[in-house]
Amino acid sequence: MAALLTGIGYERWVLDALLVLPLVGAVIVMLRPAAEAKRLALWVAVVEFVVSAGLWWTFEATAAMQFTVARPWIPAWGITYRLGVDGISLFLVLLTTLTMPLAVLGSWTYITERERPYYALMLVLTTGMLGVFVALDLFVFYVFWEIMLVPMYFIIGVWGGARRLYAAIKFFLYTFLGSLLMFVAILIIYVLVGRATGQYSFAYEHLLGNIAVAQPWAFWLFGAFALAFAIKVPMFPFHTWLPDAHVEAPTAGSVILAGILLKMGTYGFLRFAVPFFPDVALHPGVQATVVTLAVVGIVYGALVAMVQPDFKKLIAYSSVSHLGFVMLGIWALTLQSVQGAIVIMLNHGISTGALFFLAGMLYERRHSRDIAAFGGLAKVTPAFAAVLTIVSLSSIGLPGTNGFVGEFLVLVGSFGTYPWATVIATTGVIFAAAYLLWAIQRILFQKLDKKENEGLPDLSARELLVLGPMLACIVWVGVYPAPILRRIEPAAQALIMQVERSADPATTVARGTPDVD
Repeated sequence: MAALLTGIGYERWVLDALLVLPLVGAVIVMLRPAAEAKRLALWVAVVEFVVSAGLWWTFEATAAMQFTVARPWIPAWGITYRLGVDGISLFLVLLTTLTMPLAVLGSWTYITERERPYYALMLVLTTGMLGVFVALDLFVFYVFWEIMLVPMYFIIGVWGGARRLYAAIKFFLYTFLGSLLMFVAILIIYVLVGRATGQYSFAYEHLLGNIAVAQPWAFWLFGAFALAFAIKVPMFPFHTWLPDAHVEAPTAGSVILAGILLKMGTYGFLRFAVPFFPDVALHPGVQATVVTLAVVGIVYGALVAMVQPDFKKLIAYSSVSHLGFVMLGIWALTLQSVQGAIVIMLNHGISTGALFFLAGMLYERRHSRDIAAFGGLAKVTPAFAAVLTIVSLSSIGLPGTNGFVGEFLVLVGSFGTYPWATVIATTGVIFAAAYLLWAIQRILFQKLDKKENEGLPDLSARELLVLGPMLACIVWVGVYPAPILRRIEPAAQALIMQVERSADPATTVARGTPDVD
């Protein structure tokens, strides 16, 4: 397969195709009759996934950027259309292209009004998200970051629930404020590096290689990047936009928010904030702050999820907890912890995305998200009960499922650096079991005492088609994660070496004993 793809020059055009195809599809969807919108969008999303699947076969397990594209865009300002993929971004690209056709198929009966603009926005959103993960020019990265914001705002604000406008505006303002500060930081780095080198360029490698000239500004610049990414993760206490956005978004919007958009924050820390400013990232005070907030997020998100009466809001708060493990793994900065952080990013998109799909399927049947409105569904919807149980166990991190691999690597890799923080974080796994097992017990296994639930239909063929690929990934990653870890390892190792090599030795020595407990 790799030889065949190489023979057709796959590596030269694949990233261009992945960014352009959804935009062309969006235009076609808007020009065709509304009755054809969802079918056209599904075909475009499926083709997009098929095109991206070649990345798996042709990707080489090295630290170098691959499938690179570099074309002048605005030469006078040093802006280049520069793209590439490494082991850190590869699986986020594949997660995006896998999620989008499932999101379109999951919207099949949920979206019945204004179908053309909805599906067109979904395709534009695809381009924005993929662009964030493959951009190697900071100006281009920022453009895609902002492009992504607009369609999601409208998807929540137009097709969301009763409080959709409030949730959409809150999501937009939080993200836009953080991104503006990040853009100011990008411009400052561009000017400082340009003055020092005589070359004004937004190219990632150029700025990374000369970032030392910006060190007098390092704390402020790191803070700007960190705030933008912390809001997107979202880290505690910047998480308050998330429950509203998740609850009010249509089902596919919640899946994309959890599955992909939140990963932009953690990806930003891995790609930009930590390698650009290693002295700041490894400063004992910053380590203590980030790790403390990560651990607080793990425990707080789990405890708040435990008391939610709304199933969708329970899943939303679980994301705060899961992403806390990612932040802990990034800051521990060991090979196992960084690999584990990236694997959790992938697995969270699969398991939590599936939970949101299941919550949406319940809502379509009963028009309620209250856990108390159900009970005994295992008797009337056995397939739904089986899938919900499997997905919940994967979200808990049961050995043999995908959730176990990432959390185990993060905890093992972080223990040597932050022992007490890791011990506290481990309680998050216990709390996750508590809130999810209790939820499925109340939904599936209590008495079937409400007549409205007695005639609920089980999963349809379309719904099984939506959930099937996610279930396959849950089992595959849980049983045989080696191919994924092998592709991640060189880039993760290179990141660690680059950060530790660039950081001040005194700071690096101090990283084992920050005051985080």
